[in-house]
Amino acid sequence: MFTQIAEGDVKLFVPKETKISKELPVFYNPVMRRNRDLSILLLKALQPTPVNWVVGLPLAGTGVRAMRFLKELPSQMIERIDVNDHSKEAVDLIKENLKLNNLLGDERINISCLDANTFLQQSTGYHYIDIDPFGSPNPFLDRSIVRLSRGGILAISATDTAALCGAYPKVCRRKYWAENRKGVRQHERGLRILIRKVQLIAAQYDKALIPVFSYWHEHYFRVFFRCTKSREEVDKVLRQQGEMDGFGPLWLGSLFDPSLVVKMHDLAAQGETKKFLALLVEESAVNVARYFDLHEYAQRKGRNPPSTKAVIAALKTKGYQAARTHLCVTGLISDAPFDVIEKVIEGL
Repeated sequence: MFTQIAEGDVKLFVPKETKISKELPVFYNPVMRRNRDLSILLLKALQPTPVNWVVGLPLAGTGVRAMRFLKELPSQMIERIDVNDHSKEAVDLIKENLKLNNLLGDERINISCLDANTFLQQSTGYHYIDIDPFGSPNPFLDRSIVRLSRGGILAISATDTAALCGAYPKVCRRKYWAENRKGVRQHERGLRILIRKVQLIAAQYDKALIPVFSYWHEHYFRVFFRCTKSREEVDKVLRQQGEMDGFGPLWLGSLFDPSLVVKMHDLAAQGETKKFLALLVEESAVNVARYFDLHEYAQRKGRNPPSTKAVIAALKTKGYQAARTHLCVTGLISDAPFDVIEKVIEGL
């Protein structure tokens, strides 16, 4: 039923099944390794450096994230990790995986088998909470935000991208209180709709959640929020919500803390994650919402798509900021108005 693999600095037993679904006896998704890699890099890159943080993992699955935190983060960062899963089979596997990595009995680890919201409700609070569910994070947002400390980090994943990107507009409206449709910029709008939903839940508790690192990759969205307890900061957050392309409401502010992204890139080992972060370094330096899709422009004009590199260079020559975006392989972001971008393209 289980097979042994390695991820990062840890070994672990995972289900043999290759089809990823919520029917797995214990949930493990190898595609989410980048998710976990980036979580570790972000914690290492935070300023001020976390010291004696208490971490809450309500949906621990195989326990891989907890073990990697303990093995790969500086020891002074983590005072305690509370590892929870509602499945007894998952908790048994977590114990086996801890034993495999010589971590069973580590005084920094507490293991529980509770409903995720019960686990959060019974806690005294956390500096870092990671919500990485199969599907929508909605059921876990309220208790996670209540238990998040000032200055803490809330990490949210969402794999229900079809709803967020507008493939099912009624579902998007019900779950995320916003309008979206499939088409140009659907992934950017989906990511920003998710951010706004989390921020609205936090606003009820006078907590301002500012995204410091946000991205879309393959089948999921991922956002890391920094928490500030302040009514004034909440009001500032709400003022940065509005519409894009006639859809939304959604978050119109920055998706990144640029200095954090640079440090994460510098810390990353050579490989695909570092390449991904190099792209985000470029993107985060251009603090604008709504990218320009060169392919969509070419289709509209009945011409071949221009070179992304050439358009970016031409915009920079004119004094504008411009960069590629991870949200669209044929897109770019720039502080130049769209009509200026089109004129630049026509002049190439």
